[in-house]
Amino acid sequence: MKKISFKKLIILGLSSFFLLSCSNDDDDDDDSVGNWINRSVFDGTPRSSASAFTIENKGYMGVGYDGDDYLIDFWEYDMEGNYWAQRADFPGVARSSAVGFSINGKGYIGSGYDGTDELSDFYEYDPETHSWVEVTSFPENPRRGAVAFGANGYGYFGTGFDGSNDRKDFWKYNPEDQSWEQLVGFGGNKRRNATTFTINDKVYLGTGSANGVYLTDFWVFDSSSEAWSQLLDLDEDDDYQVVRSSAVGFSLNGYGYIACGERSGSISSVWEYDPSDDTWTVKTGFEGSSRQDPIVITNGNRAFVGLGRSGTAYWDDFDEFFPFDEYDDED
Repeated sequence: MKKISFKKLIILGLSSFFLLSCSNDDDDDDDSVGNWINRSVFDGTPRSSASAFTIENKGYMGVGYDGDDYLIDFWEYDMEGNYWAQRADFPGVARSSAVGFSINGKGYIGSGYDGTDELSDFYEYDPETHSWVEVTSFPENPRRGAVAFGANGYGYFGTGFDGSNDRKDFWKYNPEDQSWEQLVGFGGNKRRNATTFTINDKVYLGTGSANGVYLTDFWVFDSSSEAWSQLLDLDEDDDYQVVRSSAVGFSLNGYGYIACGERSGSISSVWEYDPSDDTWTVKTGFEGSSRQDPIVITNGNRAFVGLGRSGTAYWDDFDEFFPFDEYDDED
């Protein structure tokens, strides 16, 4: 398996051409609005299917798979200083396809896949002491490729693949007593490798696949009432090409974004969601190689996307997105 440093891309022209030629990224639009600027290349091993969360102006990322090994190293990215620092290793078994989220200034990583089994254990990270503690494991089917997010002081976890079946159940985690409670009301399809982003007190969920089929349904979760509502499908407009799996989602200044992912090959396109009228607009695609299973680090005002894989190539580049700037291929 290739573990490719961004610094070495100049000698990989033929390989990059092959990877890009094989991607199914026919929805990129060179005239779209939006610009990407290179930021500090990740200091550690290139990887995909890592887990990330953000606390204030620092992003945290760890675990994942590098093409040969499942990983436990854990890193902090300083948005202001534009640098990476290695922190205490993740204490659980090495894994990929786990979830990451933050609640009340603490970060959480759990579930995933260790190369043999799906997992259900969860761990809490304290950025003040750079230390981990194990918390109550998820009580139902271990799984990978789930989604999770923090809202109103609670964690929410659901969907994913349990080794035999795709799932659609959702659960609420209370950090005060480390308890899990099953929620009801999500009417969407079972799925794995879906995407979420949060705008104010609403969490939007879509994309992913089930039984090899890419899903088109799109949902919003009101964290104040814990109720789900269905929105227009992701293929409602014939011009929309939002449908995909293994992408990342994030929000900036009241808009939602879905970037990169996989749709019969790695893709790099980016779509912007306007919650005021439930519509999508294509933006400038991610400037690096097309990829699936990247990470996103965002504080709601800034967003950074990177890592991931294209076929057997694993990446360590890391770019910041400016959705309303004019595209500039020289920065």
